[in-house]
Amino acid sequence: MKKIMMIAALLVATLSASAQNEVGQVTLKPTVGMNLASITGNVPSPFSKKMKVGLTAGFEAEYGLAENFGITAGVMYAMEGAKIKYSHDGISATTNLNFDYINIPILAQFYLVKGLAIKAGIQPAFNVRKKLSTDVSGTIDDGVASKYVNDAINNVFPKDKVQTFNFSIPVGLSYEYECFVLDARYNIGVTKIMKDSDQGRNSTFTFTLGYKFAL
Repeated sequence: MKKIMMIAALLVATLSASAQNEVGQVTLKPTVGMNLASITGNVPSPFSKKMKVGLTAGFEAEYGLAENFGITAGVMYAMEGAKIKYSHDGISATTNLNFDYINIPILAQFYLVKGLAIKAGIQPAFNVRKKLSTDVSGTIDDGVASKYVNDAINNVFPKDKVQTFNFSIPVGLSYEYECFVLDARYNIGVTKIMKDSDQGRNSTFTFTLGYKFAL
């Protein structure tokens, strides 16, 4: 019985130590970081697909529902898309699919121990930029080759068919020290990027550093 009481006391002490927010407290967290973005699905030969690095920045607010549980909501500008490699007939090219979004992450956040939280939620988003940029090498006329590759990629990823609305499910974890918060998430794309196209969904890893303060 004494051992059980000791274990119960340790559990209570652990939960008390892991308290992170005051109940009813509102905090604000400006944040900046990077995305490692890609698009699900296969691309036809001679194309190959790579992750694209992009910036993300914005802010999130958190409301403490309990000592170990909070709800966050934010607005983030995110550079997403993918990088497409092309190599054929002496032409080597790299095209960035620059698809930028205003993301609105809404997450439930549970603190496992002091400073360490796991989170999951929903993320509606709105496309604000859709552009292809191509760098070509290995050809005499780079201008003609660039247009050729852009046209070929636009047949696979038609930018005029990029949907305005996008929806994903973010999951991740964060660690808070003092007022600084390191956050890592994976955003699982739910909606297709293109209208009337089988070309996939956004698939994005996000890493940010934020500064959290109470309002």
